[in-house]
Amino acid sequence: MARRTDAHSDNLPGPFFVDRTCIDCGTCYQFAPATFADGGDHARVRAQPGDDAARLQASMALVACPVGSIGTDDKAGIAAASRAFPHPLAGDVSFCGYTSVKSFGAWSYLIRRSGGNVLLDSPRAAEPLMKNLEALGGVAMLVLSHQDDVADHGAYHARFGCERIMHRGDGIPGMERLVEGDAPIPLAEDLLLIPTPGHTAGSVCLLYRDFLFTGDHLWWNPDKGRLSASRAYNWHSWDQQLDSLEKLLAFDFTWVLPGHGSIHRAQSPAAMKAELKTAIQVLKGA
Repeated sequence: MARRTDAHSDNLPGPFFVDRTCIDCGTCYQFAPATFADGGDHARVRAQPGDDAARLQASMALVACPVGSIGTDDKAGIAAASRAFPHPLAGDVSFCGYTSVKSFGAWSYLIRRSGGNVLLDSPRAAEPLMKNLEALGGVAMLVLSHQDDVADHGAYHARFGCERIMHRGDGIPGMERLVEGDAPIPLAEDLLLIPTPGHTAGSVCLLYRDFLFTGDHLWWNPDKGRLSASRAYNWHSWDQQLDSLEKLLAFDFTWVLPGHGSIHRAQSPAAMKAELKTAIQVLKGA
């Protein structure tokens, strides 16, 4: 629980604050940028919520924080925020909130579909979220993008009996299904698993309609205004990650939904491909 006595000095005065336990995962200022901002090596409050909608969003960022580093002197709205996840993003796709310190605050997503709901990466095993997932039809499949973001996968399997799917290159004990190779793997008519080794040996992306869930393979960098990837946070092979980025040019999508980094939506699949080509050219020169 955040402590007012440990709050960073660059918080704007008011009820919400961020304290020194912050790990700068980015969740709060990506989800609620009107209230929170990047303070360098930590998040900070840039503006106090000015209305009920902004207060709810800030409270949801508090709930989503993996380490409990966000506090508020006024607890009004916290109960509602704890019940507000999964939070709809577009169509059948929602952000699960309740990020986990085990995956450094990586985002997890829910896909609601008639063939069975899908979790992409594991959120924190929080009872309010699990109850809401039950109300939405449960979880049939849990796709794990790579070994860094498995978090509380065991708790979700125990609760929902979901099939856990992961690439053997990152495979951990207990998975119901380990896939192999570099070729795309249809999981269902509307779900395509795309092996994208590089960040880790077994990194994968998941394509659902025009949504590409990318784990830590690819994300939007708002400071640079383009798609990006990280050579500094590459745990396997940077050259292989670049090759895997080029592989994505063969697929049509308009959304990039990462575990870390910002979400991005292009105007069309063609526009997304153009942006991806630009990113690859820049990254190859990095």
